Amino acid sequence: MRATRFRFSTLLLLALATGGIAPALAAAPTDGDINRLLAASRAQTMLDAMLPQMEAMQQQQFAQFSAQQQLTGEQQAQLQRIQQRTRQTVRQALSWAQLRPMYVDLYKQSFSKEDVLAMAEFYESPAGQSLLDKTPALMQNLMLAIQTKMQPLLVDLQKDLERILTEPAAAK
Repeated sequence: MRATRFRFSTLLLLALATGGIAPALAAAPTDGDINRLLAASRAQTMLDAMLPQMEAMQQQQFAQFSAQQQLTGEQQAQLQRIQQRTRQTVRQALSWAQLRPMYVDLYKQSFSKEDVLAMAEFYESPAGQSLLDKTPALMQNLMLAIQTKMQPLLVDLQKDLERILTEPAAAK
């Protein structure tokens, strides 16, 4: 009985130890494997599509800031120069030339060769292409649905804030 128990414990420890080693022994993807996945998943196109959205958000933030301030003509010109410089800096930092090496490194750290090849095959398939084609509409619909869901909550929050601000000071 004791010998069987010892063998079972030894086998269990061996299985646990080698189970932790198996992922480490998985083949690493090559740059070519990852480039195939990035091309199939349209990573560069998606990044390029995000930039105008980020610029629009940035422009909106600058507009809100300047609307809240009484700026002189010189300050407005200076703010516009800062906005332009920020836009150029963001475009450069988020360019495909800058980010592709980061993508490759992160994919190498995160996925095995088998993972990368399976994902590339999926994105190259009709189902994968359909997913990529439909994802922007899905995201837009998701954002609208979230806004619709949040609207009543924001109205309630606004009412609570107004009630707090209109309460007499003595009640506080």
